[in-house]
Amino acid sequence: MSAPLVRYLSPAETAKALGVTVRALRVYEERGLVAPLRSQAGWRAYGPEALSRLHQVLTLKRLGLSLAKIAVLVSGRLARLDAVLELQEEVLARRRDEAARGLALVRSARGRIGRGEALSLDDLTTLTRETTMTDQAPDWANKMQPIIDRHLSAEDKAAMAANAGAFDQAAVSAEWDELIATAKSLIGTDPGAPAAQDLARRWKALVLQATGGDPAITAKMGQAWQDSFADPKVAPALPFGPEVMAFVGQAMARATARG
Repeated sequence: MSAPLVRYLSPAETAKALGVTVRALRVYEERGLVAPLRSQAGWRAYGPEALSRLHQVLTLKRLGLSLAKIAVLVSGRLARLDAVLELQEEVLARRRDEAARGLALVRSARGRIGRGEALSLDDLTTLTRETTMTDQAPDWANKMQPIIDRHLSAEDKAAMAANAGAFDQAAVSAEWDELIATAKSLIGTDPGAPAAQDLARRWKALVLQATGGDPAITAKMGQAWQDSFADPKVAPALPFGPEVMAFVGQAMARATARG
């Protein structure tokens, strides 16, 4: 039985199919992100392997990562399409849950208005926060908030809010998504290996970015996470479990010992 014929697309066909420009494909090639085949005449052709790589690149780009960061990821931790698909699945599932929650609120509000009922201030603020704010907190963060409130003072939260305002939160969220997916994929490996050490370095950098390097706030947030892991109503909604935190802690300890 003969093997099925492999179809190849021209740059123009590829750009149209993926919703990008031919110039964008050239940039990705120049950055080493994709390597189309070349004919003897020098014409570029994009087959299954190139399209698989373009899916990885465009997915990570949509999550807010820079091309420089994407180049590092697709040559290492996210070199396999399945690894990127896993990350994409987690992000899309979270967005689906957020959209479902917002849709339920809108339908409920319309139903009440249709019955002649007035929406209270609390109803209106909840509706606005959950359905219009682009930086709304995910469901797990809302469930974890009461635990955070027990550990952080108003001054602590104000300091963290000020730190958050200094960064592109969409990019930070995307980096956390990728980092958590990487941590999950590394569980069971050597915490002293280069991949784990890179994970520990990046994880620590993001934590310090959030806390402003304040050791007291960092410790309080760490305890809030531990309490959240132990809360049966909160733990199932969290983006990662204690096994991830334990692995990251082991990798950080190895880094400290080496330093």
